[in-house]
Amino acid sequence: MNSSPGTIVDIEVSGHLSLVTVEVHSKTLIKAIVVETPESADYLKKGEAINVLFKETEVVIGVGESFHISLQNRIPGTIKSIDKGALLGKVVLETPMGEVTSIISSNAMDQLKLTNNAPATALIKLNEIMLAKL
Repeated sequence: MNSSPGTIVDIEVSGHLSLVTVEVHSKTLIKAIVVETPESADYLKKGEAINVLFKETEVVIGVGESFHISLQNRIPGTIKSIDKGALLGKVVLETPMGEVTSIISSNAMDQLKLTNNAPATALIKLNEIMLAKL
């Protein structure tokens, strides 16, 4: 599980949903959608210390200068290590928020031509981000 401490910097509410923006190390912004509001959850307030969590299997790896997709959580980094298996592999990126680990298919690793020390971007859907009180 990827985990990084941060601080809530913004909350947008619509009905029973909140779009929460968390600042983690080095001003990296992570967005999460939660089925709670500041009225129903005491931890949802600006300035609150929070832990950002997401599974390795929910991290997409992107390479190259520009790609047009709807994912808002884009964390640039450098490939620190690659462990390729027969079907799946683990890619560890060094990012401003610390290490981010991704589990992707070995076929995708080949298609992306991943190499150590190459730039890459971790991409995570906002509904795959979990928040936990510190």
